[in-house]
Amino acid sequence: MAEDKLRRKPYEKELFRLQGELVKLQEWVRAEGRRVVVVFEGRDAAGKGGTIKRVAEYLNPRVTRIVALPAPTERERTQWYFQRYAGHLPAAGEIVLLDRSWYNRAGVERVMGFCTQEEYARFLHQCPIFERLLVEDGILLRKYWFSVSDEEQERRFRARLADPMRQWKLSPMDLESVTRWEEYSRAKDEMLVHTDIPEAPWYEVESEDKRRARINMISHLLSTIPYHEVKRTPLEIPERPEAAGYRRPPRRPETIVPDAAALLDG
Repeated sequence: MAEDKLRRKPYEKELFRLQGELVKLQEWVRAEGRRVVVVFEGRDAAGKGGTIKRVAEYLNPRVTRIVALPAPTERERTQWYFQRYAGHLPAAGEIVLLDRSWYNRAGVERVMGFCTQEEYARFLHQCPIFERLLVEDGILLRKYWFSVSDEEQERRFRARLADPMRQWKLSPMDLESVTRWEEYSRAKDEMLVHTDIPEAPWYEVESEDKRRARINMISHLLSTIPYHEVKRTPLEIPERPEAAGYRRPPRRPETIVPDAAALLDG
């Protein structure tokens, strides 16, 4: 693991280059009618959300969707476990980024006792089958586990707690992971034993340095998909026609948004 944090300038330069490649990947997915699912999993505060944000920053939200499901409803709890996730899978020409996924059952539900032992065992049996079916049907499935040490996780928690703009990222469930570190570690190890399959392997992202993690994850994702640049039809802005008598109706002062930015000029 690299000890020195990646400097901002080379990070931003390489990130921008990779984001340009992600745009090419998106256009290839759209033009070829491919389907891509990227699973982001890992410890709380491991950097999943920040990486997803950088992946999607320049992508078309009609093509690339971020899916972050809340806790299941009472009705959803009675469904087949994978049912509510299946509804968010991509159609042709779409990319889905799963900010946590069906692996909730192997992690938080297992550790916090939100599922029974029978439900947990059924998940470990069915998950590889479910993922093989996705891959067999042509979905490009990529799974990333973001790994962070207990010391770094606690440091990030404390930073969030002291930052009013990021306190929303913390919940009692997140803080519970501090006292249950070893339980989550055992749950992760058991999950990998059952779900690290050739058709859909797990890829581990070292995330002590968030910048390195973002660069490494995006670079790896691009390297696993045989995309190519798609030629786009050249566009031209047409000549604006001459005015044909249109007159803008009077503007009502009470409906105009006040110029709050003017206060910044002084």
